[in-house]
Amino acid sequence: MTGASIIDNRNHGAVGAFLKERLCAGADLSIVSAYFTIHAFAALKEELGAINHLRFLFGEPTFVSGGGVAKTPRAYKFEDDRLDIAADAQLSQKAIARQCAQWLREKAEVRSMVKPNFLHGKMYYIKPEGKNTQTYALTGSSNFTVHGLGLSRGENKNIELNLIAHDDHDRAELAAWFDELWNESADIVEDVKDKVIQYISTFYADNPPQFVYYKTLYHIFKDYLEDAKKSAGLVENQSFLAAAIWNKLYDFQKDGVKGAIHKIEKYGGCII
Repeated sequence: MTGASIIDNRNHGAVGAFLKERLCAGADLSIVSAYFTIHAFAALKEELGAINHLRFLFGEPTFVSGGGVAKTPRAYKFEDDRLDIAADAQLSQKAIARQCAQWLREKAEVRSMVKPNFLHGKMYYIKPEGKNTQTYALTGSSNFTVHGLGLSRGENKNIELNLIAHDDHDRAELAAWFDELWNESADIVEDVKDKVIQYISTFYADNPPQFVYYKTLYHIFKDYLEDAKKSAGLVENQSFLAAAIWNKLYDFQKDGVKGAIHKIEKYGGCII
């Protein structure tokens, strides 16, 4: 069979359905995606649980280093952040994350591109068990998220553009392309399996009450803290730091002055 078929998660099928129909016991699965979410795993848990092995390649890196600056976290995404995720999936997120982490430990290799904005393609390649079995491949725009797979509820679904590769030669070329990227040198591709599992494990970790308390305080006051940082920068540029009266202020009074300066700069006035 030759030619290609469109899958757009709208009027021409869904990527999730494509995978559900073709993933079978003992299959090897290779994926290129910018994102991997635990809710996408949950939507395909039965099928993914039966496969032999997964190779997952992130098109965007977790960390980027440059110019001697400390590494900066990048945009790995593990949760689907739009509001039409089913409520039961949100409530069971802790259990889903635990199951996903265990599955990754047992069946997956996870690597990532080192350079940002370097790989934009998305691909799903399935090799069923056996030497002469037919492979399946799909390439296009769908990330490994609930929305990218077309498995979200309601009408708020991504419109994607993916093509099924029906030709044996095309599928072989896609497999070779993936293998070439997967086996690139460490300055192009890095192993991030442990980092991914460690991050996902935070979703189900039992945190002490003190940590939850501090985290709650941070989310309540984070805007104030950001303003305080900006205020500190403004005050450092003021000549009155050398004034005797500044050194007579208590720390909380200095914080008040910093906050007032920031508000004057931002809003044009301040009431004390």
